[in-house]
Amino acid sequence: MAQLNDWPWCHWAAQRPQATAVIVEHQPISWLELQRQVEQLAADFQHQGVLLGSGVALCGKNSYPLLLAYLALLQCGARLLPINPALPASMLAALLPDLDIAFAFSPDELPDLSSAIIRLSPLAVAECQLQCLPWDAQRLATLTLTSGSSGLPKAAAHSYAGHLASAEGVLHLMDFQPQDRWLLSLPLFHVSGQGIVWRWLAVGAQLVVRDMQPLADALAGCTHASLVPTQLWRLLSEPMTEHALKEVLLGGAMIPVSLTQQAEAMGIRCWCGYGLTELASTVCAKRADERPGVGLPLYGREIRLVDQEVWIRSPSLALGYWHQGALLPIADEQGWFHTRDRGAMEQGELRIIGRLDNLFFSGGEGVQPEDVERVLAAHPQILQVFIVPVDDPEFGQRPAAVIDCEGALTLEALLAWADDKLANFQRPIALFALPDVLKTGGIKISRRRLRQWVAEQLQA
Repeated sequence: MAQLNDWPWCHWAAQRPQATAVIVEHQPISWLELQRQVEQLAADFQHQGVLLGSGVALCGKNSYPLLLAYLALLQCGARLLPINPALPASMLAALLPDLDIAFAFSPDELPDLSSAIIRLSPLAVAECQLQCLPWDAQRLATLTLTSGSSGLPKAAAHSYAGHLASAEGVLHLMDFQPQDRWLLSLPLFHVSGQGIVWRWLAVGAQLVVRDMQPLADALAGCTHASLVPTQLWRLLSEPMTEHALKEVLLGGAMIPVSLTQQAEAMGIRCWCGYGLTELASTVCAKRADERPGVGLPLYGREIRLVDQEVWIRSPSLALGYWHQGALLPIADEQGWFHTRDRGAMEQGELRIIGRLDNLFFSGGEGVQPEDVERVLAAHPQILQVFIVPVDDPEFGQRPAAVIDCEGALTLEALLAWADDKLANFQRPIALFALPDVLKTGGIKISRRRLRQWVAEQLQA
C-alpha cells in the first residue's frame, strides 16, 4: 500500500500517469485521464455550491458516471451519502432531514427527495476552475447507511483514513497487485462496494466497471471480485472455458462448502469473512473451508468476547453515527464497538452465531435464526435462506423459512431432508419463496422487511 499524501487519483496520476486506472466495459482509462475527469466534475459541483462539509446524497446503480461523482464529491470535501435507489420515498423522507443533506446527484433519474434539496448536474462548464482542497486523511468523508434490520438505518461516518485502514487489512490477506483487476461488483451504497473502491485506490490497480449481466461477461479479464454466494453459484453454473479470476471475497450470506470447493477446483481462491458497516467492511477473514468460523481479525483489528457479544477495536471504525449535524459516539471509553453479534471462539477462530437481536423464543426454547439457516443452506436446491419468527398463540413464536432456490421445493420435502439435522423447536412451520420485491440490489436483505412480508402472507 502506498503512503498517500494527496488525493489517491492525483497520487497515481503523478506516479504512473499512463497506467490503466479504470476499465469501463472494455475501454481503458488512464490515471491521468481519470484525474482530469474527476477534477472537472468536482469544479462543476463547486460551481453549483458544493463546499467543504456539504451534505450530498449520491443515488444510483453502479456505473462509471456514478464512480466519477463519488470521487469528485470527495475532492470537494463533501459529506457524501451514497443511497440505494430502491429505498422507498417514505424512508428517505424520514432519514434525510436528520442527515443534513443539502444536495443530491444521480446519473439516472433521482427518486422523490425533499424540495429543499438542490439537484446537482454535470454541467461541464469549461471556465469552471477547481478550488483545490488539500488531502486530509482524518476528514469525514462518507456516510454509509447500516442495513437497518430493525427501525431506521443509522449513518456510519467514516474518514478517508478509516476506509484506507479497512483496505489495508484485506490487502494483508489477499494478493492484489497494481496489474490486477477488481470488478466493481457490489453497490457503492453498501460498505462492501466502497471497500472495493478503496482497495483499488490504495494499490493503484485497475477497477473494472461493467454491466453485471451476464456475470461471466462482466468478469472477463478480472482477477478479483467481491461476490455474494448466489452470484458465485450462478457464475459456476454457466459455461466457463477460460477465466482470469484468481481470488473471490465472499460475504452477505451463509456460504455452502460445496460452492467454495467447486470454485477452488477451478483455481479460484475463495475467502470468507465477517464485516460491518461501522468498521468500513471486513473485520475477520480466512480462506474458505468446511469450518463455520470467519477466521481471525485482520491486520489492525482487535476482537474480544464479552458475555458472548463480539466487541471490536480498529482504526477502520467509524467516527460515529451522524445525526442532526453531530457525531454520536459509537464506541465505549476504551474504543471498543459493541456489535450486538453473538460469537464464540471455536477451533482457533471466531464463529459468529447470530445477532443477539435476532434471537427469539419458541415454547421456552431459544431459536437463533442463523443456526437454522446454516443447516438449511446445505440443501442442494437452496441458494439463500432466512428464518423469521411468526407469532403463535401456543408457543409465543415459531420459525418460518423464506428461501431462494432452484426448482420447486415443498415444506414437507425440506423437513424430511432436515429431519435429523434440526431440533423440533427449530423446524419451520411455513415455507415461502423469496419475493423479488425484497431483492433490492444490496448485500443484506432486511430481516425487518422479511418479517413484515411473512406476516402479511400469513394474514392473507
